[in-house]
Amino acid sequence: MRTFAEFQIIGRVGKIKEVGPTLRVSIAAEYGRKDDRGDFQSRPSWNEVTIFKDSVIGWAKENIAPGDVVHTRGTMRQSEYTKDGQTVYDVTFAANDFDLLRKKASEG
Repeated sequence: MRTFAEFQIIGRVGKIKEVGPTLRVSIAAEYGRKDDRGDFQSRPSWNEVTIFKDSVIGWAKENIAPGDVVHTRGTMRQSEYTKDGQTVYDVTFAANDFDLLRKKASEG
């Protein structure tokens, strides 16, 4: 039996940055709700997704921009390392699929 940990995110693109041979894309998922007065209060949660596959990196660099709505899914894994005598825990979201759902609305 194969076991795995998987994630799925639908959200708005924030920063896009190249890190070594990978592309990292921050994506905001919205967890807002209405307050006691009925006004919507935004509560975005930012997640950084790492793209390792060259073909997906190339496509994302040509087609994705901050503010776009994207859907991504892939595997996740936790790692730990020691820095300055402290144990640091990290989670890598490795994108297997990365799709554009909607371009950012044009201003004007």
